[in-house]
Amino acid sequence: MKRGFYTIMSAQFFSSLADNALFVGAVQLLRTSGAQEWQQAALVPMFALFYVILAPFVGAFADALPKGRVMLYSNGIKIVGCLMMLFGTHPLMSYAIVGLGAAAYSPAKYGILTELLPASQLVKANGWIEGLTISSIILGVLLGGQLVGRTASTYLLSFDCPLVDTGIDTPPEAAISVLIFVYMLAAWFNTRIPLTDVPMRPLPKRLITLLPDFWICNLRLWRDRLGQISLSTTTLFWGVSGNLRYIVLAWAAAALGYSVTQASALVGVVAIGTAVGAVAASMRMRLDQATLVLPLGIGMGVLVILLNFITNVWVAAPFLVLLGGLGGFLVVPMNALLQHRGHNLMGAGRSIAVQNFNEQACILGLGAFYSLSTGMGLSAFGAITVFGVVVAGFMWVIKRWHQRNCRDHAADVANLLEVARHDNLHG
Repeated sequence: MKRGFYTIMSAQFFSSLADNALFVGAVQLLRTSGAQEWQQAALVPMFALFYVILAPFVGAFADALPKGRVMLYSNGIKIVGCLMMLFGTHPLMSYAIVGLGAAAYSPAKYGILTELLPASQLVKANGWIEGLTISSIILGVLLGGQLVGRTASTYLLSFDCPLVDTGIDTPPEAAISVLIFVYMLAAWFNTRIPLTDVPMRPLPKRLITLLPDFWICNLRLWRDRLGQISLSTTTLFWGVSGNLRYIVLAWAAAALGYSVTQASALVGVVAIGTAVGAVAASMRMRLDQATLVLPLGIGMGVLVILLNFITNVWVAAPFLVLLGGLGGFLVVPMNALLQHRGHNLMGAGRSIAVQNFNEQACILGLGAFYSLSTGMGLSAFGAITVFGVVVAGFMWVIKRWHQRNCRDHAADVANLLEVARHDNLHG
């Protein structure tokens, strides 16, 4: 691997680490300010908001400038979001700005790999990115939990700047101030990313012209028999995974009486299970077997419901590993199938843009649904039950959808054979 690759990986790790730690800090900030439960749940869809709104444009923006610079600007936007939290802007609005930075960051971090590395090293490079992303999720949530905990926050709040009143008086504010420095470290690594020889592609004068092409690519993938199944499955998986961070925090508070610091460790347990499931799937599954894992999605929904009946952490930990493991085993073959179909139908870059849009839209939709459920008065247990039923139900529909596609495909083949036989008889 080229030296610049490890610089990119370092920048990605610290930026993602801060993203996940900031989520825990934002939850604690809302709790200490007495915010309602639905506002805490709304953090997840607010982060996804700009991913959805800007999906047709962020790829073109990443191609118009050196990608290291785009990543630098994106981390700068995340720092602005953190400062907004510290200086009194509502955490939901501030966290949406952090999501804006993340939305701009995503296409640049993947796109620069194709510019820097030969095709023979891309699979290995993507493996590094996914491994570091999972590690940053685990460590980031744990870091956030510790920063808002009594021990670390007492130490951080003991610092005092002479002649300067920082206004940082609470544990979540102290945690957010530390995370600004983590983002700054990621930004420093961004400045060390080497320039590539790939020519820049200027943004079109009328950005609106990007919309029709993006829409056509979306339709092309959704109309493909295998593309629609793999896209719907990965979309639902990431929608569930994106919201599972908060669901586990809410469940741990209601069922175990855990603080954010204690519950954050259980979120890390889910991520460990996902990593184990992903590795197992990569070793056992082939591309032609990808659709065999669809029933695991129904199992995920059922397990989310069963979470309500667990009141012991020693039962919860292996249960959450199993929940994450099912998800990891489900998403790896389906993601590979989606990349295969997307590459054949429209090219890898556009396929990733379409995939990101749909996945973040699902996170936004499911997060809004969960937030609305709690806002209407449902308890954490009731909201989790409804969420699990929706997930299991949608996965059952996807499974039936695939079975119908298989029957239709068999009928199409039979019709073509009949036409060919007829032509041969009367040729």
